[in-house]
Amino acid sequence: MSDVPGARRFGTGPLSRVSALIYTLLIVELLVLLTAAPGLVVLVLLNGGVPLMAVCLLPTGPALSAALYALRHRSRELTELRPATAFWRGYKLNFGAAMQIWVPYLLVLTLVGTNLGNFSAAGVPGWWAALLVVLAAGATLWVANALVITSLFAFRAVDVAKLAAYSLGRFPAATLANACLLIVAAGVTLYATEAALALLASVLTATLLWNARAMITEVEQRFTRQ
Repeated sequence: MSDVPGARRFGTGPLSRVSALIYTLLIVELLVLLTAAPGLVVLVLLNGGVPLMAVCLLPTGPALSAALYALRHRSRELTELRPATAFWRGYKLNFGAAMQIWVPYLLVLTLVGTNLGNFSAAGVPGWWAALLVVLAAGATLWVANALVITSLFAFRAVDVAKLAAYSLGRFPAATLANACLLIVAAGVTLYATEAALALLASVLTATLLWNARAMITEVEQRFTRQ
């Protein structure tokens, strides 16, 4: 029947596409947990200070970058699924670039967290705490854009940083959507645990990639050679 004109090939129907997406998300989730496991285990089991938390989160950056790469290059057909191959390719390609973005972000969070943790002893006005929270939220929205860009394109770190900052204002709908995603992630962490958030890594990453569609298109059209 496959030779009949207009006949649908196996693995290309709506149910197959949904199955392919679920399978890809599950595999990517397992690989994110595997690559980020050393830090996540310590983070969940130990009640350390902010610097230790930052060190524990170091492996998460390259893991999320590889997840973005794998989800971007995923096949829609059930018979052509190779999410693990795409994940490891993205992990190898983007490890260094992702760390160049992720490490400065963690340094900012460490400074913010340390200041908030010692806020009462510092004797500074209350608005300073609000400013620090805004700084941390802004840095998180920036790093979300930066990870998408550095995972899908080969730019210098300084150019990634500029494009990520530029995109915050250039695509306000995406920035707002990512802010909502950040609120959801904060809520999951607050009312559950960091482990629960880690179990949603592939879904949150897929949502981030979906929110970044307009940004990705503009970067492709304006900043890459066709």
